[in-house]
Amino acid sequence: MDYFLTEEQEALRELARVIAENEIRPVAAEYDRTGDFPWPIVEKIAQADLFGVFLDEAYGGLGAETATMNLVLVTEELSKACGGIALAFASTALGAMPIVLAGSEEQKQRFLPEIAAGKRLAGFALTEPQAGSDASGIRTTAIRDGDHYVLNGLKQWITNGGEAEIYTVIALTNPEKGPRGASTLVVEKGTPGFGFGKKEDKMGIRASATRELVFEDCRVPVENRIGREGTGFITAMRTFDASRPGVAAQALGIAQGALDLAIDWACERKQFGSRVSAFQGLRFLLADMATKVEAARALVYATARFIDSNPKSRSTVYSAMSKLFASDIAMQVTTDAVQVFGGSGYMRDYPIEKYMRDAKITQIYEGTNQIQREEISKILVGEHIAGHAK
Repeated sequence: MDYFLTEEQEALRELARVIAENEIRPVAAEYDRTGDFPWPIVEKIAQADLFGVFLDEAYGGLGAETATMNLVLVTEELSKACGGIALAFASTALGAMPIVLAGSEEQKQRFLPEIAAGKRLAGFALTEPQAGSDASGIRTTAIRDGDHYVLNGLKQWITNGGEAEIYTVIALTNPEKGPRGASTLVVEKGTPGFGFGKKEDKMGIRASATRELVFEDCRVPVENRIGREGTGFITAMRTFDASRPGVAAQALGIAQGALDLAIDWACERKQFGSRVSAFQGLRFLLADMATKVEAARALVYATARFIDSNPKSRSTVYSAMSKLFASDIAMQVTTDAVQVFGGSGYMRDYPIEKYMRDAKITQIYEGTNQIQREEISKILVGEHIAGHAK
């Protein structure tokens, strides 16, 4: 299908595909087994200049005009080979997004070029033990003391945790105001008082580092605050609007990768003297899987293009829809792919069960799919009521 990509985007997708097939696929199972962070692959991605695809040219990127589409294309291709390894790239985009959206020119010049060059990975820190889907429940504080903020608290389940060097952290600078007292700070690895806690032992995306961030009287310069005090949750929500298509692209890549493996298996495996692909029931299953993947791709790409074409418009409903739909499809398709493999699909000797494990998290992080449905329905109802009030 022609997705109306530019020549540059076609080349970008092909470059990511080559890295996925030649560098990621051969080692994906080993990284899944060990849970090690894939630094050699990160270096390959950096050497290919892919970390700058979502950043403006002024900071070493490819340009803001197609940033979201570029992010989606690269994330999808890398995720076809391994959803966990792809997260080193995709979560760096998430961590950089608050700087891109709300940072000062000085902050952009200070942090983004090294991110674009792949010299420093980034992470985004909002979730806490008591604040998951209810992000307004955060308790980490950043109390101003002269020209610094004193940061205290614990962030949980932070992707790229411990490996990234730049973290955008949402903390309460005015705890009495609750969510309206939250601000965004850039905290660099190595800052005194900033350490790392438990590294999670996960069901899937095991090549991605997920770790606690621990702040104990961590002094962060005031010039590292992104935007005005009290705008932290606005920045966080704008970040999710921009980043959720990346999660959708990860889910899409996982689904497509699983479908490709299922088709290969069905065309090679023989039962009852015939190739498995000869049985109508299985062919229909493959047809449904392929149709769902194409539908997800159409929505994800349309969302990316909307964001790039309407930088001043809120994309909440479309970002939520793309993340919701693509991740649900990824779970359905990977589950069906295991079914195509039969008993072999349940064994770790074959790669397909990993796709099913990796897919699950896409329905959970950056807002569970129940939260996405709540966001979508709230906007739909709100627009209806506003329209009838005129």
